[in-house]
Amino acid sequence: MSFRKLLLLSLITLSLIVVAAAEKKQPPPPPAHAKSPEPAVTDAFIHKQFGDNCSLLPGPPQFVADLDDDGVEDLVVAARCKNPMADQAEYSFVVADPYDTALGYSDVKVTSQFASDAPERRGISVLIIHGAEKNAWRSETPKAKFLLINLPFKALSVKKIALKKKTVLGIYMEEQGEGEQTSSVVFWDGKKYRYQMLGSTME
Repeated sequence: MSFRKLLLLSLITLSLIVVAAAEKKQPPPPPAHAKSPEPAVTDAFIHKQFGDNCSLLPGPPQFVADLDDDGVEDLVVAARCKNPMADQAEYSFVVADPYDTALGYSDVKVTSQFASDAPERRGISVLIIHGAEKNAWRSETPKAKFLLINLPFKALSVKKIALKKKTVLGIYMEEQGEGEQTSSVVFWDGKKYRYQMLGSTME
């Protein structure tokens, strides 16, 4: 091999290494803002995906956002579910309790029996559908479905949360207590939904 060819090959190799290093250093793009589903989700849709035990709550907003950072839109809605464990096998969803898991109670079969002191809070859940392919969360066979129980929220929003290695979208919750307002967030860690307390303020 001539010196000129060897030099050219070395320059091409060096250029490829520089380009690869530059691409590696670039941080991933931030997740897009959450939006409302259009048209809005109905009880008929929720019954199809989670069974007749679950019905939408009339107050909290509905959200479409990429919660699991796979580039496909997911759905977040608040619902009341009378018996969370009854339909999970038939409708292929996961019942999870990030709140009580964070407190050390990891058996969802036990925590699903916890009754709220406030009757109006019983059965309140957050339903999440991870979208799949071009139809995203409206797909006939979504990537995954979750029914999150025992989350202490009065108001929901979906906003960015900065983790150690990247920024993702989390489900933020505001809970009004006795003279105290508490903030917390639930987010997808790559394997499951995790609960994190953010703080509280006195009124």
